[in-house]
Amino acid sequence: MPTKDLEKYFLDATESAAIAAAAWIGLNDGKAADGAAVEAMRSVFDTVPFDGRVAIGEGERDDAPMLWIGEPLGSMQGNPEAMSIDIAVDPLECTNHVAFNLPNAMAVLAAAPRGELLHAPDCYMDKIAGSPELIKEISLEAGTSYNIESAASVLGKKSNELKVVVMDRPRHVELIKELKEYDVNIKLIGDGDVTAALNAADPNSDIDMLMGIGAAPEGVITATALRGLGAPFEGRLVFKNEGHRERAERMIDDDIEKIWDRDELCSSDDALFIGSGVCDGRTKGVRSNEKGMYVVQSEIIDVKNKEHKILTSER
Repeated sequence: MPTKDLEKYFLDATESAAIAAAAWIGLNDGKAADGAAVEAMRSVFDTVPFDGRVAIGEGERDDAPMLWIGEPLGSMQGNPEAMSIDIAVDPLECTNHVAFNLPNAMAVLAAAPRGELLHAPDCYMDKIAGSPELIKEISLEAGTSYNIESAASVLGKKSNELKVVVMDRPRHVELIKELKEYDVNIKLIGDGDVTAALNAADPNSDIDMLMGIGAAPEGVITATALRGLGAPFEGRLVFKNEGHRERAERMIDDDIEKIWDRDELCSSDDALFIGSGVCDGRTKGVRSNEKGMYVVQSEIIDVKNKEHKILTSER
């Protein structure tokens, strides 16, 4: 039974999380928005007929509202006839954007058969993503200069015509300096590197690449989406502290310092990406219609069937 058979349930989970978070748009309380999204998503997962597990998510189990790494999901735990599925999840990507009514907040997840998504602690990840033309042309193994020159050559642009998204963080001072040396158009974002990578992979977008360090769960989610879009993605884990490094050594049966290719982070075609918009951006945000119903727009990528669609639902 393919993962796609659970698509309607997973869509229900992201839509429910998006609606719950949307109630907090502009109220300057990102934690409340995140907590609402988590609980709404969990309540749906509790009813889904599968044997699920959070492969990578917001963190280790504690008192904070989160879908924690290793958390069992679904109504068929331990049933040998159930589909065993791993989930990479962020119930509310861009928490701060909801708090301040900024673009591109989404409820996002990726799903694949058990063991096919990277199972790792909630650490950082150095990332690079781009359009399908840049497969095997850009890499974290290469320096910034090589990647810019290669992308410009392949895309038929001058370096000052390239547009690269980087998260606006102190850790990116050197990367931004290097990009400025090539006169690259840099788009700094506060949050939202899943959307940024999707835009980089989109031939209709003006974004050419995503570069820099973001969260690892979003990296696995992005890798799944870009596998379905045939676009390049690489990630390398970056550890906040020795505790995260030690947990990674326990969880990952491989070199934790390695560069992970897109198809290692999500190693199955039997995979789905779903993102439901909270605030306007790549997808429209949650809104109410004249019938008093919520309208939610979602982006769905079916990796196996190479099906990419934008779906609008009334709830």
